[in-house]
Amino acid sequence: MIAEGLKGRSILIVDDDPRNTFALLSYLDGMEMKIYTAGDGFQAIESLNNHVSIEIVLMDMMMPEMDGYETIGRIRNNKPTAGIPIIAVTAKAMKGDRDKCLEAGASEYVSKPVNMQELLKKMVDMLNPV
Repeated sequence: MIAEGLKGRSILIVDDDPRNTFALLSYLDGMEMKIYTAGDGFQAIESLNNHVSIEIVLMDMMMPEMDGYETIGRIRNNKPTAGIPIIAVTAKAMKGDRDKCLEAGASEYVSKPVNMQELLKKMVDMLNPV
């Protein structure tokens, strides 16, 4: 089962829409992970600095003030957080968006509405490299 590869891991969900955060939390609940949440890029950076156990970030790309692109850039430019895997999660599913997210420093990309099995597989693959 895919979820076994996530047991005991720590993740950060970054999204300005509480409905999206709730949907992810509802799906991931019960998988025995430590889940942190942030409502914007500033909170995401603060969470990463305060919780060094965070191993992967699910990053909404379209947020006010500091969007996911800028937030990823700041995470990548901070030595202690530079190597954390980041999955870009975006409703913008336009041609070229995946490349734009990866160029900004995302490790992987999923579009909304999120296919949860695809997201879980990407999370497991990043946290448990072969």
